[in-house]
Amino acid sequence: MKTKHILLVEDNPDDVELTIRALAKSHVANKLDLAADGVEAMEYLAGTGKFAGRDPSVLPQVVLLDLKMPRMDGLEVLRRIREDERTRLLPVVVLTTSSEERDRIESYKLGANSYIRKPVDFVQFAESVRQLGLYWLVLNEAP
Repeated sequence: MKTKHILLVEDNPDDVELTIRALAKSHVANKLDLAADGVEAMEYLAGTGKFAGRDPSVLPQVVLLDLKMPRMDGLEVLRRIREDERTRLLPVVVLTTSSEERDRIESYKLGANSYIRKPVDFVQFAESVRQLGLYWLVLNEAP
């Protein structure tokens, strides 16, 4: 059985570290691939740039996508994922600090599978990640 990868698209090193700690605390053993911004996320999915040589036919089980990033924001990444036939059905969970209604609505309009606001408290964040991992990596059957 192939390892189910998670693609974390996050520009904040502290949030990356918190996510790694929360996944470890929840015993999520899946490989976590990191993209520091939207440009890197698209390179990862295409197997180009920083990720040249990565097999683009191997898609992650789920993408955890921040919205507020430099170079290319999360909404643009989501738009491009949904426009590409190869990645159109890829599960994308927006994981962001944004509580703006327009971000939530636009995320769903663009095809987000879920929108989760990052709790400030680590215990709550770890529990959110545990539930996210249980659903998207164990219970959900990807296309």
